Amino acid sequence: MKIDLSNKLAIVSGSTAGIGLAIARGLAQAGAEVVVNGRTQARVDEALATIHAEFPDARLRGFAADLGTVEGVAKLTVAIPAADILVNNLGIFEAKGFFDIGDDEWQRFFDVNVMSAVRLSRYYAPKMVERGWGRVLFLSSESGLQIPVEMVHYGMTKTALLAVSRGLAETLAGTGVTVNAVLPGPTRSEGVSDFFGGLAQQQGVPVEQLENDFVAQHRPSSLIKRLATVEEVANMVVYLASQQASATTGASVRVDGGVVRSIA
Repeated sequence: MKIDLSNKLAIVSGSTAGIGLAIARGLAQAGAEVVVNGRTQARVDEALATIHAEFPDARLRGFAADLGTVEGVAKLTVAIPAADILVNNLGIFEAKGFFDIGDDEWQRFFDVNVMSAVRLSRYYAPKMVERGWGRVLFLSSESGLQIPVEMVHYGMTKTALLAVSRGLAETLAGTGVTVNAVLPGPTRSEGVSDFFGGLAQQQGVPVEQLENDFVAQHRPSSLIKRLATVEEVANMVVYLASQQASATTGASVRVDGGVVRSIA
């Protein structure tokens, strides 16, 4: 199977690092013109350089703005008035006990993780419908199905994205626009690597040991018994963005290493 997105324009929110950067890289490798987004121009330029270093012919655009805000989304829609593929990847996470999470933090997580995706989808999806083809993707998480006690607010937003994704898929039935959610499990992203790297340095143990211990203690149902790579998650997103995935919509597709104990 050869995925060819050479005639498509893709927007990937929050794509200067981690899973978002891997998705942008994968879409670019498949031939799409990709809009790389981050909050600062410096981070965007760094991401563009990273992708160009691997794929010199990649067609890329950089857009610096905080898409977790109304103003940031408004700026993007003016600069990029239409897209074929929208990947709602932007998200934040933080380990914090339920009783320590204040109202402002609940609101901030909802605004960044959920409302950014709602606003972008509300603008771009109707334009896809007009052209009779499009792909809208939401990066949820296995934490949306199995809420982690150490970050209930994060899990709540990922559950909300599943509802938005299914609801939008129902709304766009028969239009040629598919809508799906992707649920990564524990993944070796930049933020996770930095977290484990810091702990490893403090404790004087190898990073690999800490990662393995985390999976064993906190995700014991994992069938791969390791963290996923960002490329493994990105591969699923690129497939769902393709013509080959035209019969897949309204789905919640897991790339969680089997963490969620379910046969469906």
